[in-house]
Amino acid sequence: MATEKAVTPTEEQLEILEYNFCKVNKHPDPTTLCLIAAETGLSEEQTLKWFKQRLAEWRKSEGLPSESGSVRD
Repeated sequence: MATEKAVTPTEEQLEILEYNFCKVNKHPDPTTLCLIAAETGLSEEQTLKWFKQRLAEWRKSEGLPSESGSVRD
């Protein structure tokens, strides 16, 4: 299997990602994730990875465990 090269989102892509993270949903469902990926031009895998990393950062800043348990944010 080919490994996907790490891609740094552009400023415009980051704005879209941050907006969706902060204003729409920290846990996008597969359909929403697909739409965000299409809007940013990133793959679904790249978009999901960004959301996972961003959620871990957010949880750390809120003083929460880095992995979510049974309670959704």
